[in-house]
Amino acid sequence: QVQLVESGGGLVQAGGSLRLSCAASGIFFRAYAMSWYRQAPGKEREFVAVISSFGGDTTNYADSVKGRFTISRDNAEKTVYLQMNNLKPEDTAVYYCNADRQITLEKYWGQGTQVTVSS
Repeated sequence: QVQLVESGGGLVQAGGSLRLSCAASGIFFRAYAMSWYRQAPGKEREFVAVISSFGGDTTNYADSVKGRFTISRDNAEKTVYLQMNNLKPEDTAVYYCNADRQITLEKYWGQGTQVTVSS
């Protein structure tokens, strides 16, 4: 059974930091590209950041978070992280972890973790 379990969300003031974690089980973790998405109330889910499979040598970010967020992975711990600095009220959303293995067309989602940034 595949599980992606996010944690680390919460309430923070603008300018503050949070570190999200997503622990995976039931998959060959290192073979999956891992991403973070977010969905604000009344809006569609949007891409935040991605890290490539295996060594995680390649990362990519949405323009809105570049320079503030950092995605990383620990294959031994089967965990992907999202370090979020200088948070803004517009970062308020439910953040979702995604595992994607294009060669097998497998894609999995976590249940989400709420991030609320107060002004």
